[in-house]
Amino acid sequence: MEFIMGGLFHPGGMQILLLLVVILLIFGASRLPALAKSMGQSARLFKNEVKQMKSDDTSQKNDASLQNEAAPQQATGEPTNITPPAAKPDTTQQ
Repeated sequence: MEFIMGGLFHPGGMQILLLLVVILLIFGASRLPALAKSMGQSARLFKNEVKQMKSDDTSQKNDASLQNEAAPQQATGEPTNITPPAAKPDTTQQ
């Protein structure tokens, strides 16, 4: 039984040839180039989206690490933007 099941999941040359013939019969010879082009574009788009998601994850991790570095300053309760108090006008009479 293992021999039969092994053949299903590891196709040889004859199974691939049979699969190509069935695809040719279903889609027709005239539509195969357009189908291959469409599949290539879809694969390229998927690959680009995966790259973009990975770069977004990396940038989010970098942003989170920057926020974690800034957090101890804010945790002390001291403001980070200290401005001097406004000068009071001189109210003494001369």
